[in-house]
Amino acid sequence: MLNTNKNLRVLVVGCGNMGASHAMAYHTLPGFEICGLVSTGNSKVVLNQRLGGGYTLFNDYNEALEATKPDAVCISTYPDTHEEFAVQAFEKGCHVFIEKPLADTVEGAVRVAEAATKANKKLVVGYILRYHPSWEKFIELSQQMGKPLVMRMNLNQQSQGAKWTVHRNLMKSLSPIVDCAVHYIDVMCQMTRSKPVQVSAIGARLTDDIPAWNYNYGQLQIRFADGSIGWYEAGWGPMVSDNAFFIKDVFGPKGAVSIVAKKASQAGNSDDIDSHTKTESIKIHHAALNDDDCFLSPDEYLDLQDEPDHQELCNREQRFFLKAMNEDLDLNQATEDAINSLKIAFACDESVKTGQVVTL
Repeated sequence: MLNTNKNLRVLVVGCGNMGASHAMAYHTLPGFEICGLVSTGNSKVVLNQRLGGGYTLFNDYNEALEATKPDAVCISTYPDTHEEFAVQAFEKGCHVFIEKPLADTVEGAVRVAEAATKANKKLVVGYILRYHPSWEKFIELSQQMGKPLVMRMNLNQQSQGAKWTVHRNLMKSLSPIVDCAVHYIDVMCQMTRSKPVQVSAIGARLTDDIPAWNYNYGQLQIRFADGSIGWYEAGWGPMVSDNAFFIKDVFGPKGAVSIVAKKASQAGNSDDIDSHTKTESIKIHHAALNDDDCFLSPDEYLDLQDEPDHQELCNREQRFFLKAMNEDLDLNQATEDAINSLKIAFACDESVKTGQVVTL
């Protein structure tokens, strides 16, 4: 356990969208202290100014590790560096918070988990929806709709400018349905509490701005052992339609539960990171009929008071990270879930590339 009388010294690696949000959490929350900001580009300078200046800046991760000797490392870089950076941090005796996906291969994710165990340090993966009360309620209500479940989800992003640059850089190592789908595969597994047994997926390469082996649109389908099925769709780029880009919908024998994000799902918001976690309202539909085969109950709308924005969700992730270290929480199941969702996502990626159904 940590000495809770002193601040946790955190090295922030990667200062783009997510790294900046996590740095803001460390900058404002009690119990944390930023000991350095690391990036290869100018983002660390911009972030340092946003935080009021005064933080030590580094271009090189290894140099920063040696110079700052942090208690913990926050990794928000591109996925192809995750494994290397996390393992190095554990070897230096640091705890690690890492953005999803855990690594850019399943084998790499396992090696990261093994390094955490060997070092006896905490590993927290940034599955941000696990910290959102409305998403927790969405999962809980879905579990009340009976079995099997039909789960329909997407998050298509019509991106331009700096956000298209980020997407292109991400696609140098992973497809959208690997990078993005791990969130929603994790949600589906929580909803069904059943083992995925088979996946199939399709994809399309709609631009020459990405590697020849990759695709910027994909749609996956998962069959679960209990008969439940789910699909997820993700597309990135300036050509992607932002019509109906935000669908979060589940139904079973007893009815349906849907996230209704009226403002967040409007055209033009698809690349707004704050809209990706918005719920605004949960719609509950009951399937029960009366003697005339008409619905017994009207639809309900659940408006939760606790609707955190993206920054507050990052704050909650970091509060949990601190709690995990201070109270020596067992994170083995969460790590196993992160590896499992990544394994399923890569099976879907294999299906896109081979045109074959993949049995798990």
